[in-house]
Amino acid sequence: MRLSKLLGVAGIVGVAATGAVLVRHERHRRAYSAEEVRARLQGRVAEVATADADPDLVPDWPAEVERPQRHPMEALLSTVMKIGPLRRF
Repeated sequence: MRLSKLLGVAGIVGVAATGAVLVRHERHRRAYSAEEVRARLQGRVAEVATADADPDLVPDWPAEVERPQRHPMEALLSTVMKIGPLRRF
């Protein structure tokens, strides 16, 4: 019984400590004025614009991609059942 009480108290203390950390973080986040936030964002944009492109993020496929071919079974079913091509949404 004592172990369960100890675990319960430890859980309550953990929740309270987490709440205190979150409140402190929120207070720190709200301390910026709108001009400071705007200046930081513009600085980030300028930094990204001057940085070289990451080779892992550059697409390695062609810009023009051709339409996928119809599956042979789809073409056969369209012919047999006298319906048009199936629409893909």
